[in-house]
Amino acid sequence: MGPGVVVTGLTLGALAVVSLLAFQANGAQDRAGGAKPTPTITATGTATAAAPTASATPTVPPLPATSGTGIRVVYSVSSHYVWLVDPKKTPQVAAAFPVSPGTVEPAPGSYAVYSRTATATGTDGRQIEHVVRFAQQSGVVFGFSAAVDGTTPSADPKTKTGGIRSGRTDGQLLWDFAPKDTKVVVVA
Repeated sequence: MGPGVVVTGLTLGALAVVSLLAFQANGAQDRAGGAKPTPTITATGTATAAAPTASATPTVPPLPATSGTGIRVVYSVSSHYVWLVDPKKTPQVAAAFPVSPGTVEPAPGSYAVYSRTATATGTDGRQIEHVVRFAQQSGVVFGFSAAVDGTTPSADPKTKTGGIRSGRTDGQLLWDFAPKDTKVVVVA
C-alpha cells in the first residue's frame, strides 16, 4: 500500500468520527436538562413512564378519563401535560410530554386548532416554532409552541400570556399530529 492510500484512509476515518460526533451533538441542548422517561403505553392505552435513566425524572401521568373521544390533543391544566391521542392506532397515546404553561390557563372544554404558524415571536420576545393555536378567551390567545433555543422557562407573571411551551422535539410531534381543525381537549 502506498502512502497516498494510507493518508486517504486516515482522512476518511477522521471524517467519519467527526460526522458521528456532530450527529450525536445535534439536539444536545434539548437533552441538556437531564434524561427523560420514554413513554410506554399500557394495554388500556394509558401512558406510563419506562424506567427513567435519571432518578429525579417524574413519571408520565395517565391519560385523563374525561379527555373525550376521537383523534385529539389533550392538555391537563393541573398536571401541565399533553397527550396526543389517536384511537385508531395501537397504542392510542402516540406521545405524552410535560409543558410549561403561560400565566393564564384556558378554561376546560373542547376546542379545535384554528391557526398554525411555523415560526414567530412569542409574547415573551423569544423566537418560537410550531405554533398551534386553539382558543381565545378574554383577549388571550392559547396555543402550543416550542422556543427555538430549546428552553421552556416559566412565563413572566407580569405578562398575560396563554402560550403553552414544550421542548423542540415534543413541539415537532404536536405540529405533525395536529393540523387545522384537530380537536384539543382541555381538562382540569
